[in-house]
Amino acid sequence: MRLSLHCRCFLVLWLLFGLGVANVGHADETCNSPYMSKLIKGQEDYLYVWTLGVPGLGDGWDKLVTLDVNPASKHYGKVIAQVSVGRRGEAHHVGFTDDRRFLWAGGLEDSRIYVFDVQSDPAKPKLVRTIGDFASRAGLVGPHTFYALPGRMLIGALSNNRDKGGRTGMALYSNDGKFLRTIAMPTANGGDGYGYDIAINPARNAMLTSSFTGYKNYMRDLGELMKDGAAIKQFGGTMVMWNLKSMQPAQIFEVPGAPLEIRWSLHEGDDWAITASALTSTLWLVKKNDAGQWQARSVGVIGDPAKIPLPVDISIAADGKALWVNTFMDGTTRRFDLSNPEAPKQTYAKHTGSQVNMVSQSWDGSRVYISSSLLAKWDKKGSDDEQFVKRFAWDGKELTETWKVDFSKEKLGRAHHMKLGAASAPAAQARAPVPVAVAVAVPAPAPATAQASLAAR
Repeated sequence: MRLSLHCRCFLVLWLLFGLGVANVGHADETCNSPYMSKLIKGQEDYLYVWTLGVPGLGDGWDKLVTLDVNPASKHYGKVIAQVSVGRRGEAHHVGFTDDRRFLWAGGLEDSRIYVFDVQSDPAKPKLVRTIGDFASRAGLVGPHTFYALPGRMLIGALSNNRDKGGRTGMALYSNDGKFLRTIAMPTANGGDGYGYDIAINPARNAMLTSSFTGYKNYMRDLGELMKDGAAIKQFGGTMVMWNLKSMQPAQIFEVPGAPLEIRWSLHEGDDWAITASALTSTLWLVKKNDAGQWQARSVGVIGDPAKIPLPVDISIAADGKALWVNTFMDGTTRRFDLSNPEAPKQTYAKHTGSQVNMVSQSWDGSRVYISSSLLAKWDKKGSDDEQFVKRFAWDGKELTETWKVDFSKEKLGRAHHMKLGAASAPAAQARAPVPVAVAVAVPAPAPATAQASLAAR
């Protein structure tokens, strides 16, 4: 990790703004785990939105909001349900279990995890379990990524329970909420110990993780953070390729500028993944070289890197030929042609809001959903602090807004992560093959010293 490069990126930001695998299973949103079953391949009925509470707005609590997104419904484009969790904990990301019966949701501030039943009545999810001891059991803070394994949930965290810095790990749970073990992010052989996203390619026995920053940074006001010379050095600059069967790090790639979301190409025969580094506005390709070794290299830029557009989310097309990229600072949604992943080309751009964060698309790519909030203390101020979910139609040439739900006007909060739902569960489909060690060895109980081992690093 080159801290000097990170430092320069953050200083520029302050000055400017002042502040899967091929054919193993398809999903409604192309970023879902390849182990998921009961997949939506037609018209989705619901959009679940994990929403940050805002003091004085409605009940002020974090909540799971359900939107009706089926054009045939009389409630199309409307809020039809909401489940508050009774507190604010910086609601951030969610993820389905492999059987799609439950949706796990986390809070980056209080490290609580909420499990919602989305099968019994998909239009009205129910909170059925709260896990309040994630930090004490796993030794981790800030549960971020919820990634389904067969009968298990792998949770990527952003921080640790000792000093709340950036060194972190992953926690493995059973689907019924039992903690199994902690897997530390590597700090040797070039590893910086940071974490963020998880993406698996079972056919290649490959798991990729990326890196962001710790609790002490992401819970600070962005303007304050930018003035702190020491703090702005504490951002990740690596990706890790793991041996999926052994859950051991195999290679560490230097990827400066906080690489965030990771997407494997889902096209049959492809064995590459792509990510975007937030601070350097760069697209990175992870692919084997001619010698058969995995490598990561920069293959394109997003907007004008000198202006720090801040790419925050990406969504890959089902055929691996295109990529949506949302950039938070300039409120722009860009589309890249990935026909040649080694030379992505921007083919389209549209200003979709004063600030935009998450982007999700239907399997056929004709429907695109965009949400607004990044982090409570990083969102923009005043009139630029728009909070919404928008639905766009994509005809191959133009994004056309079809409706918008104003989360401030509806007194809901800050709209963040989205997942699609169906009124009736589709038939179960074949999952990806299960690596032997994931099915047998990985769920072994964690040693009693799991938290101590993190503290000792």
